[in-house]
Amino acid sequence: MRHPKLQQWDDTMKKMFDEIDNHLEDEWGDHFPLHPNRAGRGKTSNKEQDGLFNVGTFFSAGYGSELGRGYVIDIHMVTLSRIPDEVREEIEEEVVSLVRELLPKYFPDRDLKISRDGNVYKIHGDFSLGNL
Repeated sequence: MRHPKLQQWDDTMKKMFDEIDNHLEDEWGDHFPLHPNRAGRGKTSNKEQDGLFNVGTFFSAGYGSELGRGYVIDIHMVTLSRIPDEVREEIEEEVVSLVRELLPKYFPDRDLKISRDGNVYKIHGDFSLGNL
C-alpha cells in the first residue's frame, strides 16, 4: 500500500513525462524504425509501452552523489538502429529543456531543479509530502 500523497506525486510526474513523450514522438518518432516487438505510438494504454520513446524517472537515494536524492531522468529509444551520439545528446538536451519548462507547471509550489549529476540528469529539491 502506498501513501496517497506519494501516489499523487508519482501520477503527476507520469503526466509530465507523458507530455514530454508526446513532444518527442512528434519531433523524432519517424527518424528511426521502431523495434519489431514494440507497439506503434498510441496502440497501448500507456505511453511507456508504445512508440519510439520511453521517458520517465526513477528515484535515487543519492548515495555518492553531490546532489543527494532525486529523480534520475531515464530516456530510452526503442529501436534496433544505431543512434548517433550527437542525436542522443540533442534529444537529451531537448528533454532537459522540457523538464525545466514543465516542472513549474506540474509542481507549481515546489523548489525543484534539474542538474547534471555525473553522467545523468537529476530532478532534485523539495520532495516533501506535507504532514502525513
